Amino acid sequence: MTRREVILQAARGGGYGAAFLAMRSMDLLADAPAETVPFSLPPNTGKGTKVAVLGAGIAGLVAAYELRNAGFDCTVLEARDRPGGRNWTIRRGNTVEFIDGTIQRCAFDEGLYFNAGPGRIPSIHRTMLRYCRELGVAMEVEVNTSRSALLQCDGVFGSAPLEQREAINDARGHVAELLSKAIRRGALDEEITAGDRERMLAFLRSFGDLQSDYVYAGSSRAGVKRFGGAGDLEEEAREPLPMGALLDASFWRALTFEEGLDMQATMLQPVGGMDRIPYAFAKHLGNAVKYRCPVKEIRKTSRGVRVVYAEHASGSIRTLEADYCICTLPVSVLKNTGHDFSPGVAAAIRQVDYASGYKIAWEARRFWEQDDNIYGGISWLAHGPVSLESGSVLANVWYPSGGLLSEKGVLVAGYGTEMGEFGSLPTIEAKLAASRAAVEKLHPGRGKELTKPLYVAWAKIPFSLGSWLRGGPGYYDGPYRDFIGSDDRIYFAGDHCSHVNTWQEGAALSAQRAVGLIASRTRERV
Repeated sequence: MTRREVILQAARGGGYGAAFLAMRSMDLLADAPAETVPFSLPPNTGKGTKVAVLGAGIAGLVAAYELRNAGFDCTVLEARDRPGGRNWTIRRGNTVEFIDGTIQRCAFDEGLYFNAGPGRIPSIHRTMLRYCRELGVAMEVEVNTSRSALLQCDGVFGSAPLEQREAINDARGHVAELLSKAIRRGALDEEITAGDRERMLAFLRSFGDLQSDYVYAGSSRAGVKRFGGAGDLEEEAREPLPMGALLDASFWRALTFEEGLDMQATMLQPVGGMDRIPYAFAKHLGNAVKYRCPVKEIRKTSRGVRVVYAEHASGSIRTLEADYCICTLPVSVLKNTGHDFSPGVAAAIRQVDYASGYKIAWEARRFWEQDDNIYGGISWLAHGPVSLESGSVLANVWYPSGGLLSEKGVLVAGYGTEMGEFGSLPTIEAKLAASRAAVEKLHPGRGKELTKPLYVAWAKIPFSLGSWLRGGPGYYDGPYRDFIGSDDRIYFAGDHCSHVNTWQEGAALSAQRAVGLIASRTRERV
């Protein structure tokens, strides 16, 4: 019997479960991802050992949390007056200050907020979600994609915005029709067996919503001109978009955005703002975190580490002596910090740079919900300073997932790196104008409703000096190896010390690893 026949016989005799086991026994199914084992150390592991943690971003907070749980004596030095680092939620009365002295003050209505840094947590990021559960951080769904969100391309479809459901499903229908034609004409006979031919055609009819003659003539999946209602009000279908025009629009990157493993539903966010996470850590750590204490020097001693820092509360320069150090400062900040790191680590610091990520946020009436039936998700533009073509873009217009059906909300209109056309805009006013123009393209007449803008350029934010590591193709074979090793009693942590770069998950995992390495050395000493 062939393997297929064995599976069919198993299915007939024992149903789906028997077929599944048969396929697993023949290695026809991939193993499920291994369960993440929660990080933990015996509570007395670090008794009598002092650790200096530099930075109260996610990596520093996780490190301090696990160190304290394991009995270490730890002190966290943070340059800002808040925890979180790049996990930063801006609310009414907060200020955005750049290193050039530019200051913006947030004037949002009470209860509204803007996640200037991370704005979503994938459900596969189990480490961060475990900490949220342990610390009692309430979570809600982050609507990362929506079929009601829009796509717009100049010169195609009359430059009018399209609902994503229309472009996605019409493209699927056209592709399914083309492939079914090829199969029916025998063009794929070498690739598809006679037995699979009919099953493949049945799949394509379902996949593309084709008619009985395998022609794509439109689908209700793509939306309708008019919804059905009471009486004689019948639903009116849309005509399918031409495949040639869809190809001209170059929407493919936007249409496949949600297929990325880190972008797939379900995504989550803390209720009330992403900074609920660092503040929960900070509450647990109490006075172990010292704010407004920027690090000036990191030096090795015969017994461990000496950290020189400025204590702004007293105006004094102070030192912190510790057995070990976990440095979570951004590499961009380490470039200007005194140190006696090993030549390898010093070279690694010189070799890497940080990207200049940005976000622009506006307060507005929730016209996207009230007028356009868009509840969360991201709309995309093909052209313009805030668009897919303008460098590295992570969202063109990102709708809030919190506070649905309320009167006002905070809209992010521009999230990416300062490259291409957007990066060349000379002033904040020009960047805000480009952001407003992007919203106007997608929602004609609504650009004028945008108020109280905030522009966050991470390369200009003190104590960050960039958004995420721009490692380059040789990073993981080069500088990364120096960062994940120990420099005597100094360890490094942060998303740049993981293969989950740019995500909080990477920062948390790297912190756990650094704590584990210190714990191993402590046990060896005993």
